[in-house]
Amino acid sequence: MPAMTGGRARERFAAARVARLATVDDLGRPHLVPVVFAVTGDTLAFAVDHKPKRTTELKRLANIRRRPGVCLLADAYDEDWDRLWWARADGTATVLPPADASEVSAGYVRLLMEKYRSQYAGRRPAGPVVAVAVARWSGWQAT
Repeated sequence: MPAMTGGRARERFAAARVARLATVDDLGRPHLVPVVFAVTGDTLAFAVDHKPKRTTELKRLANIRRRPGVCLLADAYDEDWDRLWWARADGTATVLPPADASEVSAGYVRLLMEKYRSQYAGRRPAGPVVAVAVARWSGWQAT
């Protein structure tokens, strides 16, 4: 079962529409949530947007502020198991201010709006932005 090169894992990951973000809370427990994201070089970014949430004090942001090491996983499942793959990004996350308060964040939000045109049409993400400096891209594919 072939492993992917780091470059191929990055390509597959960047093209995916959703990933799962794993953080660790202050008690060492894992916390896993889906995120939409954009990739530029070896940086991955996502933002707090208008999708419904129980609170604006998101656990993922608190976890990142305390323990910035994160892992994200994108994958494709198919009934034809020869088509299965996953790609992983391991890195260090930083919580940035919203796009209206930071040019860096605004650049990441522009990338998100390009990737998710219909979802963000007329309503750009207004919350904090998270940038992940990816130290390692890895992956696996069935064939």
